[in-house]
Amino acid sequence: MQYNIGARGKAYRYRLGIYALSIAAIFSLLTLVGLLVSTNWWYVVAVIAFSGAFTIFEARTGWCAIRAMGFKTRI
Repeated sequence: MQYNIGARGKAYRYRLGIYALSIAAIFSLLTLVGLLVSTNWWYVVAVIAFSGAFTIFEARTGWCAIRAMGFKTRI
């Protein structure tokens, strides 16, 4: 894993990861309270939380999985 994003990309990914973890927390609270009644919502929460954590990992290491596969990203 080599560095393949700059400071701007790190900051963007960090903010995106925090946002995703916040959304996962909100969905989990809504599921616990009973507003989202299906048990499938827990899968949604898990996917969003994992994505947010992985995005923060990318920001901390300076490595982007999409760029590592050869795709160009704007940031």
